Amino acid sequence: MYKDEMIQMHQFLVYVLKYLETNNEIHSSCGEYIALNISPHHIHRTKAEHKHAIFVLSSTISEVILHENMDSVPSNVSNALSELVKRSKKELKIESK
Repeated sequence: MYKDEMIQMHQFLVYVLKYLETNNEIHSSCGEYIALNISPHHIHRTKAEHKHAIFVLSSTISEVILHENMDSVPSNVSNALSELVKRSKKELKIESK
């Protein structure tokens, strides 16, 4: 996936998160994403940073949906997304050295 496609996916997931936020109070669930200090508008950030942000957002969204409605997202999907977050974090650390 190209960097511009990653940024578009990042923006889409931000929209999904904002939609969920209007329906629920999920700000506390977004702590990890907020701590990244990266948004889709930060085009100067690396592709790997946007990829990591996408995984964090996806994981957060799945946890919120799982919390709201236990049947919507299987727990194995949520667990797999959490694992992707961990792997991408390791990739970021290796890349920044």
